[in-house]
Amino acid sequence: MLSHLKIRDVAIVASLELDFRPGFSVITGETGAGKSILMDALGLCLGDRADAGVVRAGAERAEVSAGFDISRIEAAQEWLRERELESDGECWLRRTVSRDGRSRAYINGSPATLTDVKLLGEMLIDIHSQHEHQSLLRRENHRLLLDATAGLTGSARELSSHFQQWQKAAKELATLTRAGDAQRDRLELVTHQLDELDKLGLKAGDYEKLEQEHDALANLGSLLQNGDLALDRLTENDADNAARCIQQALKALEGERSRHPKLDEVAELLDGALIQIQEGASSLRHYLESLDADPARLGELEDRLAAVHALARKHRVLPQELPGVQAALADEKAQLQRSQDLDTLNREVAALEKKYASAAEKLRSARSKAAAQFSSEVLARLKLLGMANSRFEVALTPLDKPAAHGLDDIEFLISANPGQPLKGLAKVASGGELSRVSLAIQVVNAKHSPVPVMVFDEVDVGIGGGIAEVVGRVLRELGEYAQVFSITHQPQVAALGHQHLRVEKSVQDGATTSAVRELTREERIEEIARMSGGLTITAETRKHAEAMLSAT
Repeated sequence: MLSHLKIRDVAIVASLELDFRPGFSVITGETGAGKSILMDALGLCLGDRADAGVVRAGAERAEVSAGFDISRIEAAQEWLRERELESDGECWLRRTVSRDGRSRAYINGSPATLTDVKLLGEMLIDIHSQHEHQSLLRRENHRLLLDATAGLTGSARELSSHFQQWQKAAKELATLTRAGDAQRDRLELVTHQLDELDKLGLKAGDYEKLEQEHDALANLGSLLQNGDLALDRLTENDADNAARCIQQALKALEGERSRHPKLDEVAELLDGALIQIQEGASSLRHYLESLDADPARLGELEDRLAAVHALARKHRVLPQELPGVQAALADEKAQLQRSQDLDTLNREVAALEKKYASAAEKLRSARSKAAAQFSSEVLARLKLLGMANSRFEVALTPLDKPAAHGLDDIEFLISANPGQPLKGLAKVASGGELSRVSLAIQVVNAKHSPVPVMVFDEVDVGIGGGIAEVVGRVLRELGEYAQVFSITHQPQVAALGHQHLRVEKSVQDGATTSAVRELTREERIEEIARMSGGLTITAETRKHAEAMLSAT
């Protein structure tokens, strides 16, 4: 359940903290008082998009935190455990939006992506908006809603996966069947090209090593000549070499070191330089002696490089890119060889089609049973909502060909009056009737939903009188086994809440602010009287409001 909501610097709310209880909570207030801000703030915690416009004027950052008791929500607990975010049966969602529009989300204090926040939020709370009946006019939503109510969403998702695999294999089979001769010609060419590259045997990095070795052998004479010159300058020139010059410098300073102790440091540096020159000369001498001017090896390198360059030109790539070409051709050859075996591919397509058909039939059967149950429950709600003569049906119409979502088209049909045929919801003439149908469907869906918190945002718009009281009793009934919130303008609904919250707007120091507080029984009487009687509250409206509260 939603246990706590904290809002700071959101729209016209400066600071607000609310504690919630189980059952049915109603939220009321005058038009423009800021009831929608509560929903917007809660939506931010649940991953809705945000911009700098939500930040209260003069503030640097908007912040919303929502605390949930998830001790009975196994799915949410498992989700948090998998991500090492668990927190002793509690879950805190937090969202901040800065003045520059940057937004951050947190789950139990750890940074989180909006995708993760939305995934988790779907397990915690379900929001039914006053505009939701508009989505019911789109037939594709009927199937989604039926599946959600009947717990078939996972099966539908699995069926879609089977369909995609089947169609992909079938498309591949059709393509290969049409292009059989061209495929065989391509396989022959690829096999020949791959044989050439396999014979060359060039691996990643080989070309660079070949060039380096070839350059060294091709310029061996220059290397020997310059190496001998370097040795001569370092140590081997009897008349003038670097080692001898440093030795002479040391000897010249030797007599002065006793008089000038600081020269010891200079002498140490020169000693070190002399050692390095001698060691460097020794290493160079051994390297030059190890060089072998092998004309045969040089010829081998030149032939191999010529072969590499020839194939690189043939494939129109750089020499060092040939290993990548070889790998790509190997993959293509494997694919082409597989495509030539049409019998195997035919069997694969048939197996995938059979797998889809089996899953589709199972889903069709489950949907048929769910449709009858769903229709019965919605019709019962419609009768309570004053549409006693209506008929409601979930129609499953076979499709001309299989689809990703199944074998049937699914549509909600309604007949509001006796003698009228069943029609699609989009053809319902009365807006009030559509509102009641929408509410009945939402309540049935909510009753079967595994989500423990339900928010109804002014879903009773267009409904009044005794029907509004029925709406309130339906929501209160839901509140017996789930936590239910309803933003309402109907006094009959407000009177049936276990908890009553009022949104109030005020002006302080020239700034408009909105606040929310829980009402006492006496305050509830005043609020329900206001909702019933308008601007002037009389003793009669108060008495009527008290009677409405007492009836609960």
